[in-house]
Amino acid sequence: MSQLKIAVLDMNNNLPNQGMRCILQIIRNFQERDHVDLVYDVFNVRGSDELPDLSYDVYISSGGPGSPLASDEAWEPRFFQLIDDLFDWNERNARKKFVFLICHSFQLVVRHLELGLLSKRRSTSFGIFPMHKEADGLTDPMLKGLPDPFYAVDSRDYQITKPNKSRLRTFGASILCREKIRPHVPLDRAIMAIRFSDEVMGTQFHPEADNQGMLLHMQTEERRKHIVKLFGQRKYDDMVDYLQDPNKIALTESVILPGFLRRALRAQKVTKPQLV
Repeated sequence: MSQLKIAVLDMNNNLPNQGMRCILQIIRNFQERDHVDLVYDVFNVRGSDELPDLSYDVYISSGGPGSPLASDEAWEPRFFQLIDDLFDWNERNARKKFVFLICHSFQLVVRHLELGLLSKRRSTSFGIFPMHKEADGLTDPMLKGLPDPFYAVDSRDYQITKPNKSRLRTFGASILCREKIRPHVPLDRAIMAIRFSDEVMGTQFHPEADNQGMLLHMQTEERRKHIVKLFGQRKYDDMVDYLQDPNKIALTESVILPGFLRRALRAQKVTKPQLV
């Protein structure tokens, strides 16, 4: 095999976002820095009912707006069938397919597999927050290179809590980290990352978020006013400060998805083109 094929599932329902820009930039950086022969295709899942087939080696499914609760949208059963087919493929074949699920996609798949409780939050979680590793997260290869806690962008109206331990055991899945510790808040802490299998993992936070692009985006007058109106000046100032800290989301962005892609690359045994 000489070329890595990546399917990017755009779950943003035709709405503008920063996530897709970040995902595609990570793929392009990976291609250039690691000298990988790869191709990628983008599938507008919710907006155009587009879904990839099983010919790809890597599947990255984005976050997105709106509700991840059960719906009658035409794309939803097809999306879940793809997920089931990918798990089934990995059970039956030596050459595995790698899957990364981000935020909205993560919530959908956890609901589909019945691994935890999906519910609406009392209020929107928006900001750059610490993610605290669980025992399995301390040794997981995808979080290696990150401190405990590490920081990531969190932007969601829904949450996964109350893990179904028997279902997790059945799948051989493990919880890697949870949201920030709040001793004064008598609520379950959300599950922020799960390794579903050796090849499939997902996060409820946004590991693709980059500091430079997001900083430029947040410093536009329109975006600044929007955030201050919804969350206050202090939240805005904290986010701007964190975006300029190389040990916050810049570190997370440099470790998780690039590490996932390198692991997939090694598994596929893709040959690197010779440099001239």
